[in-house]
Amino acid sequence: MTAPFARALLGWKPSGKNKLDWPLVPNFADVDNAESMRIGARMLDYLDVVRDVASDVPKDPGGPLEQEVRDHLADQLPDLHPDRTWVVARGAIITQFDQYAHLSKVAELVRANPELRITVGMDYLIKPDVTVALGNVVTASGLPPLHAAISCKWTIRSDRVQNIRHECLQMIRHRRGRQPHLVTVTAEPLPSRLASIARGTGEVDAVYHVAFDALDASVSENANSEQQDAWREVVGQRRLLSYEVLLDTLASW
Repeated sequence: MTAPFARALLGWKPSGKNKLDWPLVPNFADVDNAESMRIGARMLDYLDVVRDVASDVPKDPGGPLEQEVRDHLADQLPDLHPDRTWVVARGAIITQFDQYAHLSKVAELVRANPELRITVGMDYLIKPDVTVALGNVVTASGLPPLHAAISCKWTIRSDRVQNIRHECLQMIRHRRGRQPHLVTVTAEPLPSRLASIARGTGEVDAVYHVAFDALDASVSENANSEQQDAWREVVGQRRLLSYEVLLDTLASW
């Protein structure tokens, strides 16, 4: 189970310095972490990406990942559930959706009052990487309800984990109405780093991996015991899922 756009984004890139002194490294691996590089390399083997040749992939895949997720969902969701009007976008602020419409008034008051700005802050005005809304649902605000908020992270680092959790918590606390599906899409190869965001108390509903099967095979055959344990944990708890599951989840909920 691999996202249809995975091979356009994952590949080999030149590296001047890395833990294993490889001339080319997986463009989604941490070059300062040998295990990350080894797992990533085997993933590319399973994806039939040619070794020893720099791949024709984006220099900075973060933005292209967001665009691919948006385009893929916008294209496929109407086929899976044609009775719904799907509105899929990048970078839409949450005040454009029914559950968070009231935050526009709060933002106006905070901007007009410096003391409130210090006390309340503005960190609730979140712009998820990709949003999925339902355009044909009647609401009191007249705005479409937010069906899903998708954080697209090419790789996982500690600062990114905290940002994801913070944004999801804000959307949980400030909503008025049904909670949207709050998820992360990533290409991170290291199970322990995937576990750092997949674990938790429900801030993030699930993490969807764009090359799940390739990572599963690579970890099972090549990873050390720590990474294998982390993989079994998050997969066994259904915290980490294949990207392909996201489509059916959004269409059926």
